Amino acid sequence: MAVIGSGLSEFVTDETATAKKAAVLDEVLHQATPPEVVESALRVVGRDRLALVSSFGTESAALLKVMADVDPTIPVIFLDTGWLFEETLSYRNTLIERLGLRDVRSVKPLEETLQRQDADKELWFSDPDACCRIRKVEPLKRALAPFDAWISGRKRFQGGLRAAMPVVEADGDRLKFNPFATISPAEIEAIYAAAELPWHPLVASGFRSVGCMPCTSRTLPGEDARGGRWRGRSKTECGIHTVTPA
Repeated sequence: MAVIGSGLSEFVTDETATAKKAAVLDEVLHQATPPEVVESALRVVGRDRLALVSSFGTESAALLKVMADVDPTIPVIFLDTGWLFEETLSYRNTLIERLGLRDVRSVKPLEETLQRQDADKELWFSDPDACCRIRKVEPLKRALAPFDAWISGRKRFQGGLRAAMPVVEADGDRLKFNPFATISPAEIEAIYAAAELPWHPLVASGFRSVGCMPCTSRTLPGEDARGGRWRGRSKTECGIHTVTPA
């Protein structure tokens, strides 16, 4: 599978509707390897207009490794919500050094917003959607403002709303590239093994997906990878992949 060349890059222009751009790119890249998707995103969008959003979670090192091998200077946006496990913050620092990531931007919610809407730090319990909005969705909106496209680490095997995701999709007026959309758990493990990547420290304790502390629990046998997120609620996504950060 060849990486998108200059011909298609010229066809996919700012004058073309984002949805049409995404459809064209998804048709070309639906069987592409993760490195090919990242390389194509660079060619189509340009280094200065592309960012990768990473939680530095349980499987994040695999995509970060793929990206670093293509271009370690691609900006990486990390949402530091104020509720993250200390193990996640430590893991972020480990991977930055291990993979030679050169532009990791830790983005936090605005302090005035927290004081106004979550002064008692109980919003995660009373209204988790609102909590995610002020701690994730709104900070990501600010962080993505300079960019025309972003890369996510979602996979179809994670289930839920992710089960049928395309490799490239429209996200408002931005493109979103999902290089790992079609990857399998075995392929992720192979990336870790080949590069001798460290796993997130909480994986050994039974966490298959890690988000904020109050809303993350261990995954139970038979559950999908994200079964431990927002346990006991109908909520399955924080909002950054379902609410367009315009």
